[in-house]
Amino acid sequence: MGETLSDEEVAAQLPAGWSRDGDEICRTFEFDSYLEGVGFAAGAGGLAEEAFHHPTLTVEWREVEVRLTTHDAGGITGKDIDLAGRLNELAD
Repeated sequence: MGETLSDEEVAAQLPAGWSRDGDEICRTFEFDSYLEGVGFAAGAGGLAEEAFHHPTLTVEWREVEVRLTTHDAGGITGKDIDLAGRLNELAD
């Protein structure tokens, strides 16, 4: 599960491109085509399954919004920060 991070810890550890929205961190990734976005979402699903930490993914035309929170802990934990960083690497 993990301990929730303080506001200061979240701000200091938030990966590039991510923002905080209440008890979640989120980012919208942009792609050149719908299929690129779908491919990213599939890859994100694989990373999430590996980490046993499942984000909310919203796939739209040329965009994929990702939202992360640790429901069991009631907020943002290191698991969210770690997966966000891995998703940034996937998108690069």
